[in-house]
Amino acid sequence: MTDMAVETKPSQAVHPALNAKRVAKRYAAERRFKLIGMLAVCTAVGMLGLLLVTIVARGLPAFWATHVAIDVTFSQEELDPQNTGDPDVIGNANYRTLVRESLQKIFPDATGRSDRRALLGMVSSDASFQLRELALSDPATIGTTQRVWVKTSDDVDTFVKGQISRDVPEEDRRVKDQEIAWIDQLEAEERLEVRFDVDFFTSGDSREPEQAGIWGAVVGSFFTLIVTLALSFPVGVLTATYLEEFAPKNKLTDFIEVNINNLAAVPSIVFGLLGLAVFLNFFGFPRSAPLVGGMVLALMTLPTIIIASRSALKAVPPSIREAALGVGASKLQVVTHHVVPLAMPGILTGTIIGMAQALGETAPLLMIGMVAFIVDVPGGITDAATVLPVQVYLWADSPERAFVAKTSAAIMVLLGFLILMNAIAVILRKRFERRW
Repeated sequence: MTDMAVETKPSQAVHPALNAKRVAKRYAAERRFKLIGMLAVCTAVGMLGLLLVTIVARGLPAFWATHVAIDVTFSQEELDPQNTGDPDVIGNANYRTLVRESLQKIFPDATGRSDRRALLGMVSSDASFQLRELALSDPATIGTTQRVWVKTSDDVDTFVKGQISRDVPEEDRRVKDQEIAWIDQLEAEERLEVRFDVDFFTSGDSREPEQAGIWGAVVGSFFTLIVTLALSFPVGVLTATYLEEFAPKNKLTDFIEVNINNLAAVPSIVFGLLGLAVFLNFFGFPRSAPLVGGMVLALMTLPTIIIASRSALKAVPPSIREAALGVGASKLQVVTHHVVPLAMPGILTGTIIGMAQALGETAPLLMIGMVAFIVDVPGGITDAATVLPVQVYLWADSPERAFVAKTSAAIMVLLGFLILMNAIAVILRKRFERRW
């Protein structure tokens, strides 16, 4: 047997210098990737910070209002000539005349008709109602002279806050030179003060920026979310429990699960169209009411609650179910006494996140008429109302400059509610979360 010589090729050894170059190149690529990631994060945080700073800078002036002190003579002849003390007589008096006379005492040179009109326009139209409430609440003021602090108009307010520059040519600004001279005189006599505007939090909407508040929108949002929670939470939890614990695995349940996941991605305005077609046009529910708004938002929130609840139910270990079944519990008892209570922290977290999403929605509510101008604070779920996001939309569309600050201030309040709701969700998850 002839020995066959096997020819082998020597292994190609990697040169140490080449290997070190490859390693250095890989480490450099990793450093570049980390740097790009950090730049992306810093850019996102910087843009978010810029947005928040802009909103806060524009919104802070709305929390303050300029007031002017006027010496009002509550004339007996003007308010109650017969000295009857009748609230109807006192309430129907012409308080606008009292405001005009009080201003003319401060500026006696304003004798022309246009000057008197401009002088009266420096104070809010709400001043006469404020004097009326004062006379009705304390009839002893009739026949006396009282110093009363009333709000200025929105133009004077924005000028005092520095949002209107006096260096701009007169024809390009709403506050004219004569009015600026009057403002300077009021400041010299210490009749002007910038005070915290409580009315912004306690009053409803108004066409006058200095009188507009968010309380009506806050109450409307509260009623809307109450209806949303009352409808979406029990239906969502029961649906998730049935699909996860009781429903058989067949084509029908698979079809339902796929559609639930798809509904979570449907644009919110589609739910508004559904509410317009079904709840308003077919069933005839009241337009612009928290009842209809809550029903529409409940439909939109249901997929989020169902998906979060199913995830929470899946997280409960099978050993819990097996142990309960082993001691003789029925399937219903296992679910209601053990599985659902253990999954409740996750269910509540998903529900709060869904409610926070509903609080910030605008498009579906616009479709059902909640864009209407509502002055009165709603007293129930069937009264006409608006919500905070729609209020922001309405103010942003208003031409008056003072509404710019009101819009940003309302956004700050809305963001505060959203942050609070998300913080509650995080606290619930951290406090009641179980490690299996």
